[in-house]
Amino acid sequence: MRRRTRSLIGTIVMIVFVMIYAPLAMALADSRIAQTPPIVQSILYAILGIAWILPLMPLIRWMTRPDTDAA
Repeated sequence: MRRRTRSLIGTIVMIVFVMIYAPLAMALADSRIAQTPPIVQSILYAILGIAWILPLMPLIRWMTRPDTDAA
């Protein structure tokens, strides 16, 4: 598969993932995090803000692989 095709597929998957992850993170923040002390809130918001990257790293690596010559 060409890199360009992988990038298109990966981009679509990433958008769908973020569209699911963001509301879940916001719901968690609204229900649980809002009741914690401000310093804990800051730490938890930072974790939630970075946590979406971890499951997408394999996808990003797959998207950026060089093309294989299928001669």
